[in-house]
Amino acid sequence: MIQQFVIIVAGGTGSRMQSNVPKQFIEINGEPIIIKTIRAFLIYNPLVKIIISVHVDYKIYLNSLLEKNGLNNNIKITIGGDTRFQSVKNGLELVDDNNAIVGIHDAARPFVSAQTIKNCFDVAKEKGNATPAVLVTDTIRKVEGDLNSSVDRTLFRIIQTPQCFLVSKIKHAFKQEYQTIFTDDATVLEYSGEKINLVEGNIENIKITNQVDLALAKTLLNHE
Repeated sequence: MIQQFVIIVAGGTGSRMQSNVPKQFIEINGEPIIIKTIRAFLIYNPLVKIIISVHVDYKIYLNSLLEKNGLNNNIKITIGGDTRFQSVKNGLELVDDNNAIVGIHDAARPFVSAQTIKNCFDVAKEKGNATPAVLVTDTIRKVEGDLNSSVDRTLFRIIQTPQCFLVSKIKHAFKQEYQTIFTDDATVLEYSGEKINLVEGNIENIKITNQVDLALAKTLLNHE
């Protein structure tokens, strides 16, 4: 059986949320966001190997949260870097099976569905990588300097996580030098010459980055 890993990226410090703690540690209905995120992967596969890349200032705090919620077994913690790229790279160093599939997921996406996770791992196992995406429903315009123009929204997708990869390929991709265009892990792989495979995500799989997102998250939780 092919092993499954997930690296949960939790290296942020909460500057955009204007909170006393990073967004991934904010509680929704009494449960920290990161704990709900972890549970989402354990619901999908109780044997998935979890690695969390966290800011150095919050490692002890994270350890205490895991212990309090009975999740401190079989979860490894590494220190996040100055960029997402470095945080993921640090996490990949703890993945010890090049033939495994690894998912890379934002800690602040607690509403990822088991079906989305399954879609990503299944397609990555078959094709080497998979990235969840959903349709763009708003009208969008392209802005270039003082000019803007309408574009066909059917040509675009909103990208989510977990982005899943054959470990050997994503480790090779992360040997590249960091570039500012590397806003997600699929882009890193793409720049190494690989084709990216998109799979169906779930619309509720929002990334909580500000107070509006937090309010929406509370609503979603109340409707679960």
